[in-house]
Amino acid sequence: MALASIAQAENIAVHAGWLFDSENGRLLEKRTVHIVDGRVEAVERGFTQRQGERVIDLSGFSVLPGLMDMHTHLSYEFGPRTYSEAFTWNPADYTLRAVNTAERTLMAGFTTVRDLGDSDNVTISLRNAIKRGDVVGPRVFTAGKSIATTGGHADPSNGYRQDLMGSPGPAEGVVNGVASARQAVRQRYKDGADLIKITATGGVLSVAKSGQNPQFMQDEVEAIVATAKDYGFTVAVHAHGKEGMERAIRAGVDSVEHGTYMDDETMEMMIDHGTWYVPTMLAGDWVTQKSAVDGFFPDMVRTKAAKIGPLIRDTFNRAHKKGVKIAFGTDTGVSRHGENAKEFALMVEGGMSPADAIRSATWNAAQLLNAQDELGSIAPGKHADLVGVIGNPLEDITTLERVRFVMKGGTVYKQPE
Repeated sequence: MALASIAQAENIAVHAGWLFDSENGRLLEKRTVHIVDGRVEAVERGFTQRQGERVIDLSGFSVLPGLMDMHTHLSYEFGPRTYSEAFTWNPADYTLRAVNTAERTLMAGFTTVRDLGDSDNVTISLRNAIKRGDVVGPRVFTAGKSIATTGGHADPSNGYRQDLMGSPGPAEGVVNGVASARQAVRQRYKDGADLIKITATGGVLSVAKSGQNPQFMQDEVEAIVATAKDYGFTVAVHAHGKEGMERAIRAGVDSVEHGTYMDDETMEMMIDHGTWYVPTMLAGDWVTQKSAVDGFFPDMVRTKAAKIGPLIRDTFNRAHKKGVKIAFGTDTGVSRHGENAKEFALMVEGGMSPADAIRSATWNAAQLLNAQDELGSIAPGKHADLVGVIGNPLEDITTLERVRFVMKGGTVYKQPE
């Protein structure tokens, strides 16, 4: 979409046939959202218009707060050439891809995302470019480079031959011991990141043997969390294995991503500590499917994908029944950008009501970001982030895969044809 095609007005009245109340999880009939300077000024019953307002007629639509994905990787999109890109692509190549994926994400109705791991600070520059209006994309909260241990899931030199492997340090997001753990957090602050992401256990797609072993000692993850809090950062934790997950929860992290091998004890710890769970079932399904394709993954990765991928659905089902706090996240960049909303159907299949699935991507996500005063609902004072769909998403959650209207901060990026 060319920037010149974006429509904006200072004073707007959106006539919504049905408006999703994300605080209470219900659809309200016939509401008008009054928008001034990119913020919601008021929400009124019926269809009204004030002097000087431009009306956007969505009277035949269900209107929801902008959707929010708490686990994306905008500079990546996995494919058979992914493992060679590190040797053939420049930072500019990743940046140009991120510009494309950011637009696709916004057009799919996701007006805010967390980006949980890049290289060369690509998504920090992307975030800034979106804020300036240079490119089209969602509101981005980025961790920059993930923090790992030597040989850990986010060590950027995993799988390289010896003379290329080197010994990455805190600046590159690799730590060993408390001092370097603190240094890595401070480097992310210097880089301009919004939050911290660590890989507390092994992972599926890294060229490393284990997909679940703990990869930080207790004092290291505690040092990261304590330092992060000093700098106003939340901490997101990639984790599949139980022990690494529980070390992170004890240390006070804000969210656990994937959480594949959590058991009842782990879930009770999360409830006691108020830790959020970001399931990423879409990624689990994707790696399971691709593990069946000969040659798609390196053999080491294929084995992990076939084993770990199928387990995430069951983990979600048990965590939801247990009462763990859940925020929406997909790990998109593993799967294709712009298809983020497919996660909703997986959540509903896993036992969550459509209303709660939508709340996980609006009300809950805003709480995880500590941005509940700005995002997560259509309410006075908040950013005017609205999406529109045909049909009732509480009856058919897949309507969210067909977003027809997108507004971010009072600017319309997508309109019904």
